[in-house]
Amino acid sequence: MRDISHKQITLRTADAMGVLFCAPATIDLIRNDQLPKGNLFDVARAAAFLGAKNTPQLLPHCHPVSIDGMDMQFEFLDSLVHGELLDAPVFTRTGILIRGQARSIGRTGIEMEILMGVSVAALEIYDMLKPVDKELEIGHIRLLEKKGGKSDRERYFATPPSCAVLVCSDSTAAGKREDKSGKIIQEMLGLANAQVKYYDVVPDEKLRIQEKIRQWVAEDIQFIFTTGGTGLGPRDNTVGAVREILERDAEGITEAMRAYGQMRTPMAMMSRAVAGSIAQTLIVTLPGSSDGARESLEAILPAVFHARKMMKGGGH
Repeated sequence: MRDISHKQITLRTADAMGVLFCAPATIDLIRNDQLPKGNLFDVARAAAFLGAKNTPQLLPHCHPVSIDGMDMQFEFLDSLVHGELLDAPVFTRTGILIRGQARSIGRTGIEMEILMGVSVAALEIYDMLKPVDKELEIGHIRLLEKKGGKSDRERYFATPPSCAVLVCSDSTAAGKREDKSGKIIQEMLGLANAQVKYYDVVPDEKLRIQEKIRQWVAEDIQFIFTTGGTGLGPRDNTVGAVREILERDAEGITEAMRAYGQMRTPMAMMSRAVAGSIAQTLIVTLPGSSDGARESLEAILPAVFHARKMMKGGGH
């Protein structure tokens, strides 16, 4: 199974639909509650719930997902009601539109579960109607919408945000150590559709760090990510240097990074961090270790890019 341990735990929702075509006479039997197998939609709804809950047992690569909420609706096909969902030729036939919604708070989505629920509901209706209708047909099963995780990326920024990466390390600046964390940050920002305009290395010295940050702020670089100097060592000066020049802090960002890291290693509690703004630029200090930098960015991307809109007065 695919490794999803790096994904953020977020609210994820999905909306799906399907159609069970049947004869007009069958619609009349349903309306008049004259089916030989009894009530149709209550049984189909229960079957949908069971199907959704058993998705990982039927689809080998599906992770078990906590289904925190699920609902199903059944309606007779009507061009006035369902015209936005289906093409006009569909309404030359009679049938039942099946629609379902599901919600989950987790690391991966709920779309396969709701698609399974719709599919099983359609099969249950098929089974209950087959004694009275020999022309049943299932079709148009599809996902209408999903939200959460990567699906929400577009709402955090309209255009690629401009970023700069500052490696704060005495040994790297002296050419004694190869930078790895800065390169990882560059790569992850690129994958998040951000534009990395600057990458630089400075010693872990307060004035050098502040000078470079002020230079990028003056150029209106939207996001600055530093790496290194966040530990408890005598030369770990980055956090203090950045904190001195911030105009507003953003403690929620550092809380998210630390909580995310703590779920992966108890050493995360040893890392100091600060985040905040100068003018309309957000600065975030990341650890100097490769894993620390990667996990900290996993915790905040792409949601952190929404800060730009807030700093410009756009609100939440």
